[in-house]
Parts: sequence; C-alpha cells; structure tokens
Amino acid sequence: MWMKVIGFSALALVGTAGAGFSYLYYRGPATAPPLDIVIEPTPERLKRGEYIFTTVADCEGCHSERDFSRFNGPVIAGRRGVGTPLPLTEIPGKLWSANITPDKETGLGNWTDGEKVRAIREGVSKDGRALFPLMPYQNFRYMSDEDVYSLVAYLNTLPPVKNAVPKPEIEFPVSMLYKGVPRPAGSVASVNRADKLQYGQYLVTMAGCAECHTPFEKGAPVAGMEFAGGHVFEIHGGPKVLSANITSDKATGIGAWDLTRFQERLAAYRDYDRNGSPRVGPEKFTLMPWLNFSRLSGEDVEAIWEYIRRRPAITNMVNTHPGAPADISRR
Repeated sequence: MWMKVIGFSALALVGTAGAGFSYLYYRGPATAPPLDIVIEPTPERLKRGEYIFTTVADCEGCHSERDFSRFNGPVIAGRRGVGTPLPLTEIPGKLWSANITPDKETGLGNWTDGEKVRAIREGVSKDGRALFPLMPYQNFRYMSDEDVYSLVAYLNTLPPVKNAVPKPEIEFPVSMLYKGVPRPAGSVASVNRADKLQYGQYLVTMAGCAECHTPFEKGAPVAGMEFAGGHVFEIHGGPKVLSANITSDKATGIGAWDLTRFQERLAAYRDYDRNGSPRVGPEKFTLMPWLNFSRLSGEDVEAIWEYIRRRPAITNMVNTHPGAPADISRR
C-alpha cells in the first residue's frame, strides 16, 4: 500500500512539474491590446522623436549597423534602424536587434502605430511575442505618452530598408523565463521639465544609465551598487570594457566634479560627431554613447547632473579599460 502511495505521489510531482514546464514554455507575455491610434506627425513631434531616437534613448545605437573601426562606432550611412547582430557575451544565445525601418517585408511597415507604442513601452511584438529585455522596455514603460508618440512619428519617417533579421536564439531556461518580463504600461503623463530633479530622473531612466553603470552578478544588478560602475561589457572575439563609477564619491566617482566639468565631459566628442570619428584600435573601444550624448541640450545636461549628483556616494574603483593606457581609462 505504501509503495502505491509513494508511486502516486511521485506521479503527482512529475505531473505538477510537467504542467509547470508546459505553462512556462507555452505561455505568452502579459499584454494589453495595442492602442487604436494614428499618430499625427507634427513638426514638434518629429523633432522631439528624432532627439529621443538619436540622443536620449540611443535607439540608433542598437538598431543600426555601425563602423566600430572608428571611435564609438558611428552609424554607417544608409543603415540607420536596419537591425544588426548584438554580439555581447552576456547574452545567453544569439540576438539581433530588429529592423525598425518602415520596410513592409522585413521591418515595421505593416505595424500599426499602436503596435509600435506597445513594443517600445511593453516589450510585446506585433505577433504577441515577448521581446528580449535587452530592449529596455522596462525603462521605456515610463516614457510619457507624448514622447512615445513623438518617437513613433519619427520612426515612420525613416527610409525603408529591406534587411531580414533572424529571430532570437536564446538558450534554455532564459528562453522561457523572459516571457514573463513584459507587462502593460497604461497611460503615462508628461514629466514636469521645470522640476530638474524629476526631469533628470526621467532622462536617466530613458538613457539606461543605471543599467550600464551598475555591476551585475548572475544576470542581475548588485543591490546597493547603483551607478557605482563595474558593469562588464565584452564583445565576442573583441575587447572588454567596464562602466565607470558615476556616483558622488570623490575618490572613485565624480563627486569632485561640478556642472561645468560634467558639461565638458559629455561634450568632449562633439567635433567627432559633427566631422567624423577617427579610426582607432581596440584599446579605445567604448560602448558609452559619447557621440550621441554630445548632442544633449543644455537643459537636459543640467537636469541629468541634478539627478546624478544626488546619488549616494559609493566607493568603487573601476579600471574601465583593463590593460589600456591610463589616458583612456575613464572612457
């Protein structure tokens, strides 16, 4: 009798485990229907959308083909938004950014504006798939309605480019687990730009500063080390770089800086952005979007500084370019 009980219990456990596996394997992401909306491409929206795309959120950095033989990998002419392999070693598998040009066969040409808004802020594709969360929709869920409308309006103006991009090949079990990341965002009010601290937090969130400048362990940010640097970025077959400590620690962060120095640092490569980056070797490789951030408006730089300088000081000495000459160790 006891053997039967044990046998039935074992079958029950196997059945429960199987049901749980099936749920995780076949489930779709939490989602809401896309907005039934056609976004009016006003001049103001197009200007704001381009600024978000090219500067604040650096959408072009991930979704464009770039020339990494030159400093900071400027976008190759005619290849903005076409999608590209993302060869970071931290990705568990193979991942390509999507073609987000309006091409009808390989891009977003057959997507509605509401489906684009949902993908940006909620991480759900047109066909209902969860997008891999390297796409920072967990940050973009806080993007205001007006800003996301502006971004979509600008996306609609990109020249359509035919470029078929493979679907993700993410390793198990991450391939199942990330389906649970998306969730509906609802409506998001515009931030008060007059409140520099609030607006600075908004910009820092859109730019993903915390994600890049916080060390990770086992795929998760280390609690209590926000903005302290040390996040490792490594390209398959390429160089390794670490993010800098941007907390207010005076010895290992930017606590000794003032607004002027912060402004000058972000604008340091403005000439490269305007006139072309020089060719560089792997020792000067960087994923920090210096070219993009050199375009930030004065108002936005001040707001970012107001938020960053108030972050708690954390002592964490980081060598951002292991093995590289000291003069570029802060890039």
